[in-house]
Formats: sequence, structure tokens, C-alpha cells
Amino acid sequence: MVGLLFETRGSDSPWVESVWTCRSEHVSEMTSVASETWGLVFWEQEGRPYAAITGPESRTGSAPVPEGAGFVGIQFAVGTSLRATAMAALVDGGIVLPDVTGRSFWLDGAQRETPRPDDAEALVERLVREVVVIRDPLVATTLRGVPSEVTERTLERRFRAATGLTRGAVRQIGRARTAAILLTSGETPGEVVDKLGYYDEPHLARALRRYVGRTAQQLRTRDGGAIALDPGQRTTS
Repeated sequence: MVGLLFETRGSDSPWVESVWTCRSEHVSEMTSVASETWGLVFWEQEGRPYAAITGPESRTGSAPVPEGAGFVGIQFAVGTSLRATAMAALVDGGIVLPDVTGRSFWLDGAQRETPRPDDAEALVERLVREVVVIRDPLVATTLRGVPSEVTERTLERRFRAATGLTRGAVRQIGRARTAAILLTSGETPGEVVDKLGYYDEPHLARALRRYVGRTAQQLRTRDGGAIALDPGQRTTS
């Protein structure tokens, strides 16, 4: 198989959205999909290890892919953030971490063990315990539909601080990613419109163009080249 070979699993940790692995085969560029969450990613290319913080992505785009590289990623839950880094500074960007070896990396002034896909939560637990990763629970509860007792202005400020994005952008990006996954699993545009509350199919098409970089047909037939989206990823909708 040529392209990006993804495997994604969910997590029991409230701090983690998903843990994923990916291997690139004979592909030099991919379509990146907007994301309302940030992450840590570890990879090896030609025997050399790397690590980076990845920020939320406000729109689709294209990104280079190192051929033959293997990746392990931790995608954090919406509402979590790094204590020492402003989330707004990470949007549509990231930070390559220094002093990476085959077994360790540096983050927030300390050397940490590079995780494997099956023990990513152990690293997250340590980061939470040391208050390297923090969380605003109001963001998560609001997204679940729980009424908030704070003002709209305060709520918007909390969303921007925790995610680097507006509350509206967080909802729209999450919905578009869910739509893309449903379409790759075989659902029709009409079914996705009804399930996710889009006004109509043109509304869905505009969201896919802005946040996913694919048409509904391309997602259903898995056309258009390599894309940073796991077709097997489960959704919570």
C-alpha cells in the first residue's frame, strides 16, 4: 500500500483524545486536516529520532512527509494546554524539541522517556502530575452541552486561552473532522448532513473544503492523495 498507514486508538485518560501511529510509504506530501487539539509527536527518519509539539490547525493545508519515517503521536483533549506555552502561539505551527535521543526528549526543562504507543498515558500522567500539562474543565463541559454560569465574554476568553481558537472554530473544526471520518467509512453526504446538523450538502461541502481539503466524493472513494486522517478512526458523534 502506498501512502500514509495510520492506526489510531482512543484513550481512557480524560487528558488524551487519541494515540496514533503512522508510517509513510512512497509519499512526499500530504494534505493536513484542521485540528482543534494540540499534540506531541515522535518520529524517526534514517535512524535519527525527532520530537515536536504540534499546535491546533485552523485550516487545511499541505505538509511535507519524510519518506520511510515512522511516527507516534499523542493528541491531547480539547481544553488541555501546556502551562509554559501560550496556545495561540502554537496555532498553525509547532515547536521542534531539542536534545532528542532514541529513548528520551526534553520538555519543560526536564528529560523524559520517549513513549511507545501502548504507554503514552504514563507520560501524560507524569506531565499532569508535574503541572506541565493543565486543563480548563469549562471548555470540555461546554462542548458537551453543559450550560455555563460565566458570561459569553468570559467563556470566549477561556476558549482562546485553552485552545488558541474561538469557541466557534473549535466546534466547526471538530464537526468537519467527524464528517470526513464518517464519509470515509461509507456514509453518504445526506446522512452526514442529518447526523451532524449541517444546513444542507453545500454547507457540508464548504466546511470540507476549508477544514479537510477534500470533497465528499473524494473522501468516500479515498481519492486525492495522502491525507492526515485515519479512515479507521472512530467518532463520538
